[in-house]
Amino acid sequence: MTVVTTPEVPSPYRPCPPPPRAAAEPGSPWPTSARFVPGGDVAVGGVPLAEAADRFGTPLYLLDEDEVRGRCRLYRAAFPAAEADVVYAAKAFLCRTLVRWVREEGLGLDVCSAGELLVAVESGFPADRVVLHGNAKSPEDLRTAVRLGVGRIVLDSGSEIARLAALVPHGSRQAVMIRVVPGIAAGGHSAVRTGTDDQKFGLSLTDGSAQHAIDRVLDQPGLELVGLHCHIGSQITSVKPYVSAVRRMVGLLARVHEKHGVTLRGLDIGGGHGIAYRPGDDVLDVPALAARIRAELAEGCARAGLPVPRLTVEPGRAIVGPAGVAVYRVLAVKRTGTRTFVAVDGGMSDNPRPALYGVRYAPRLVGRVSAAPARGVTVVGRHCEAGDVLADGVGLPGDVRQGDLLAVPAAGAYHLSMASAYNLVGRPPVVAVADGAARLLIRRESLDDLRQRDVGD
Repeated sequence: MTVVTTPEVPSPYRPCPPPPRAAAEPGSPWPTSARFVPGGDVAVGGVPLAEAADRFGTPLYLLDEDEVRGRCRLYRAAFPAAEADVVYAAKAFLCRTLVRWVREEGLGLDVCSAGELLVAVESGFPADRVVLHGNAKSPEDLRTAVRLGVGRIVLDSGSEIARLAALVPHGSRQAVMIRVVPGIAAGGHSAVRTGTDDQKFGLSLTDGSAQHAIDRVLDQPGLELVGLHCHIGSQITSVKPYVSAVRRMVGLLARVHEKHGVTLRGLDIGGGHGIAYRPGDDVLDVPALAARIRAELAEGCARAGLPVPRLTVEPGRAIVGPAGVAVYRVLAVKRTGTRTFVAVDGGMSDNPRPALYGVRYAPRLVGRVSAAPARGVTVVGRHCEAGDVLADGVGLPGDVRQGDLLAVPAAGAYHLSMASAYNLVGRPPVVAVADGAARLLIRRESLDDLRQRDVGD
């Protein structure tokens, strides 16, 4: 059942009574605030998921404000502002309210398009704290970045150098970095490993492309090379590949100094920090990462006779991923000879990651108590696609039925930011929760929204 509500109505929710036990335990994919409450429900930010589903309808995405802010503070503590910049990777998820949270917590912002940049700046984010990325920036991306005065532009190809230089007004300079491919293989899936030469990002350290790009940028009076950048992959749970990348990047900093007499003052090591999607998953230890990176950077620069550059890290998923919970309603349960399919009212249009990367989640029945033994099921979406699978081989109560609610934790990153209108199914709303109150951040995409884009006759 989908309940249509008026989003402007103030939330009637109040903090839940003390829960019997926490839902979020060490190694859990749930937000820290998650609590089991009577009736088989889970509350996030003090808001029971079943009540949120009744108020806002399903599919529904909840975003725990305190979880986002707490993770921002974890990074700020690990990478103090005196020596490092923490830049939130907006591609994970972006909306105006999240821009405000990130700004208030003292982080910078990493964007990949003019669209993301405009959302940030129009939401009050200082352009000089923004970094622009992208392997193939459009002319509009570059023009907008120069016009608004972004802090840094990361150059990803030789062709971008001349294109950007031509846009910089005479007499001014644009701060840039070169994205270097350091030859480090890391990441949870081949599709997200970006530190090797066999993918589309960056300029190779191995074949000399990075060094050639550095030479060209230093010859451009309108461009100021302020440092080097690398990003080795995503969903990385070990510190070791980052240490190896830093070692190679310091080597390149030393070669630049030796060849040109230039001391580059910045080193951006990207993000890709792994989180838990299922109970017991490995996660990246952020304080350990910070300690090891600082030590390697200090030792390497001392050996090379260089000052330690200012460090930049770019967490995206690790900030917003664990703060999000998706809530679906079961539409059908179908049992075949060997499998049970539980179909929900969302799917690959709001979460394409299982289809793209084979990501595995841990959905949970919420909103009622079940004493039925768990049985293995495949949770599928509503779309006309055999690959529309949200979770395969997961345990749900054997009496799961039409109308039940399923909640999927660790849903804050790369779900709605990669969402589509496949089968003309509108994208779900996003609701912020904190202190027992829920408020709408992004409304549900309606059929009228989709109709208005179709202007043909």
